[in-house]
Amino acid sequence: MKQKDHKKTNVYITDKIHYEGVFTAIKKDGTLYYRASLTHKTRHISLGSHTTPSAAHEAYLEGQRLLHGETAIMDYTSESPLAFEKWVILINFRDNGIYFGTPIYVGQKMFYYYLSPTHVLKFDMDDLFYFASHKIMCRGNHYFVADYGMQVNIASRFNIKNYAVPGRDFRFLNGDSTDFRRENLEITNTYHGVIPEHKNGQYYYTVRIHIVGNYLVGKYATEWEAAIAYNKAIDILRKQGIRKNFIPNYIEGISPSKYADIYTEISISPKLYTISGNNQSD
Repeated sequence: MKQKDHKKTNVYITDKIHYEGVFTAIKKDGTLYYRASLTHKTRHISLGSHTTPSAAHEAYLEGQRLLHGETAIMDYTSESPLAFEKWVILINFRDNGIYFGTPIYVGQKMFYYYLSPTHVLKFDMDDLFYFASHKIMCRGNHYFVADYGMQVNIASRFNIKNYAVPGRDFRFLNGDSTDFRRENLEITNTYHGVIPEHKNGQYYYTVRIHIVGNYLVGKYATEWEAAIAYNKAIDILRKQGIRKNFIPNYIEGISPSKYADIYTEISISPKLYTISGNNQSD
């Protein structure tokens, strides 16, 4: 069998069969495999690795078809030799002339991030280059990216806290929980431990803190008072030996003297003064 790997021309030849767009590579264990790639508008694009030259060549042909045809993203099927992510990337490159390493398709004044053909997130153009370099992962209804070696909830980019509950602390105005455009997000609660409530025409803020179960700190007339009450509860619990890593609230738009006055005057549930370091979980 005659085999020749023409890496400069990106053509792999075996038994006089020309596999355009294919070249060989060797794994660390010495196993031979085949990589597919193409060049479009001076951009070299990798199309993935395969166990046979024919499979790699099919990926190359599929890539060329997408870049020079009118195939839509929703036409993708599991029989395609390309991964869905690469399918989206190529179609966006074809239609918009921009190559991203993540499955983004740029639309009018917004862009779409495709997790699957039917699972699509929507974002403002202001977030384009962040998500172009950060791959989104999904766990249930939570979306994460890897940032500096850590998993970061994408909701934090929109000032939604990790503890936030949809419908209580924030809501999607059009009812679409995949639409993260800022015009579609309404943040109703920005503070730890604070729950806005409405009863008999009155608005108030309930504060709870979690130790082993939730403890009621109190109910307050304003969001500032509630946020400061939560901070005061943290200080009280720490003095009593509670070692949990509570995150205090940072309150913007309030002077240090005003904060001190509210902190001094605000009342806290007496039960918190009875909790000791023995009343905590690891």
